[in-house]
Amino acid sequence: MGNSEKIPLSNLSTDQPNNYHTPVLLQECIDGLDIWPGGIYVDCTFGGGGHSKAILQQLNGNGKLIVFDQDEDARKNLPNDERVIFVPQNFRHLQRFLRLHKAAKVDGILADLGVSSHQFDEAGRGFSIRFDAALDMRMDQRQLLTAADILKNFSELQLHKMFEQYGEVTNSKTLAKTIVSQRILAPIRTINELKTAVHAVVKGNPQKYFAQVFQALRIEVNDELGALKELLQQSLSVLKPGGRVAIITFHSLEDRIVKNFFRDGTFEDTAIDDVYGHRFENPLKVITKKPITATEKELKENTRSRSAKLRIAEMK
Repeated sequence: MGNSEKIPLSNLSTDQPNNYHTPVLLQECIDGLDIWPGGIYVDCTFGGGGHSKAILQQLNGNGKLIVFDQDEDARKNLPNDERVIFVPQNFRHLQRFLRLHKAAKVDGILADLGVSSHQFDEAGRGFSIRFDAALDMRMDQRQLLTAADILKNFSELQLHKMFEQYGEVTNSKTLAKTIVSQRILAPIRTINELKTAVHAVVKGNPQKYFAQVFQALRIEVNDELGALKELLQQSLSVLKPGGRVAIITFHSLEDRIVKNFFRDGTFEDTAIDDVYGHRFENPLKVITKKPITATEKELKENTRSRSAKLRIAEMK
């Protein structure tokens, strides 16, 4: 791939409408994608459009950018640019919609897995512990399952495993037991009702504790890890040779999935040869031996970049 006439991002404006979302690791993503001006690129998490805007600046008139976002609010950030195709769907449907738009093979894929500032700041979405609102947490408002549904219907064991695996909550078993006992006494439908129901078992810093609880609920509601695995698997089918996939993660669960997939090229156990003696060959070449993290400058300007990790791989 490669773009011999890259535009330095210092010359670009990446301000987002109404501070919708500040793109993290922007320069690092553009450098890592190694953009070819006439190529086809995919932004799997359009959001405020910051990463997309920077990609478009690197493309010529023949280039194309296909953007995915399951959150309808993101549509209002679309640029008036005929090179852009908007797909209002979860990126787990990547391959299907690329075929639909006659772009079965692409030159690069980018996904920023963080929740957008807009989603955190919109009280009614239920993503943030700063507000009282319905326990919603749906990225896609068309789906039925909400965080309140999970707290109402999951068994004690299901809740325990969810908080343990997705939130790494230290007392996840006690938390699950408390929720099950408290929901009999009163429904848990809002953020404040949840805080009240479990206040007696909160350990350590309440802010950090509830951040872990909310992370677990959000991952479950949106099946975030399942969608990530599907995206990674499909990337092998849609990337051209030399094409790159760049993923920004924000917690260890996501980062581990991306790291292992880039290293192995599969989620299957490949240690043993198959019956014919063939050994699986990873079609990906890892570009980032260690994840790229935010610079001191970016950390000062955008505190939400502190947990961001960027990993990049290239199709052989």
